[in-house]
Amino acid sequence: MNRPLANIRVLDLATTIAGPYCARLLADAGAEVIKIETAEGELMRARPPFRAGASTSYGQLNAGKRSLVLDLKRPEAVEIVKRLVAEADVLVENFRPGVMQRFGLHYDVLKAINPRLIYTAISGFGQTGPSSGLAAYAPAVHASSGFDLAHLSYQPGRTRPDNCGIYTADVLTGTYAFGATMTALFQRTVTGRGQMVDVSMLESMLTLTLGEVQAAQFPTPPPGRPMFGPVATSNGWVMPAVASERSFQNLAAAAGRPDWITDPRFAVYADRRANWGQLVDELEVWSTKLTTPEVEAALNAAGVPCSSYRTVEEALADPQLEHRAALAEVQDAGGTFKVINPPFRLSEGDTSVRNFAAALGEHSRDVLTELGYSPAAIDALFAAGTAA
Repeated sequence: MNRPLANIRVLDLATTIAGPYCARLLADAGAEVIKIETAEGELMRARPPFRAGASTSYGQLNAGKRSLVLDLKRPEAVEIVKRLVAEADVLVENFRPGVMQRFGLHYDVLKAINPRLIYTAISGFGQTGPSSGLAAYAPAVHASSGFDLAHLSYQPGRTRPDNCGIYTADVLTGTYAFGATMTALFQRTVTGRGQMVDVSMLESMLTLTLGEVQAAQFPTPPPGRPMFGPVATSNGWVMPAVASERSFQNLAAAAGRPDWITDPRFAVYADRRANWGQLVDELEVWSTKLTTPEVEAALNAAGVPCSSYRTVEEALADPQLEHRAALAEVQDAGGTFKVINPPFRLSEGDTSVRNFAAALGEHSRDVLTELGYSPAAIDALFAAGTAA
């Protein structure tokens, strides 16, 4: 099938997760993505797992991209970027606001070179405002957005926020940046003009706290024990998501407790929330007599949304993912490894991950040749340390 962005060229100046993930989604959709790195390679190249020195952490975020090494502290390298911009459709960067200006590559300069350029800038707090200059990594943004304390409020008896090991803000913001970039590309088909896309990690995280944003404006009494929590089995835990009257009635049927439906503690939604702890205690009288697979099977048979708690390794082995072709194989210097395809499918377009992850500087000579540099000029750029 055709790749939707087959005629789009992207310059990826981003590092770590959010920006590279946005650019990888663009590559998956068919864009030619040129990743510009320092001679040391961007940060994720140093993250394990390694095979023959190649990082799969880097590879999963940068599959399908060409690698060009430039030292942007050198004017000659900046000139190369400007020549690339003249032929590009999109530039993605996630430096702290002001860094691209110091390079002489900020939006006002680049749009003069190419008025059709979509310049996507990802930052912790946005490109302007009193916090715009602050350093930002996902764990700090989780805390500043209120997300961590909102999550803690659903953990009875706990007062210390969780440690952060999964960088939700990076992946979420990279996804929003991809959507915003696609929106700007569509608008360009109408106006003929590019624009700057300004994506904030803080605001991205706030979109996850839908109920809390409203409760912050219109306080309501706390609901007591959370509506969604683990239910014990004889050998583990199951998560039933009882989110509707039908799912509550189905839960009662699965547990053999049709009396719950008319029980004054549970019959009405508000009372059920207030007495949720009692409901779970009574549910566990049934569930703890069964194994996790038995409870999960009974709830699924009754139409209750639920799941056992799985490791990522167990989730990756799910036959549903195999059916969906959710995993794709990528080749790098260390061999092959698997990454997750984008979680969407197009009936008339291919958005699967490309099957390669470039070595550092693997395409430098090719890209410079395409820009019109002679072999001698390229040798000179390499000798000076401008490119590698």
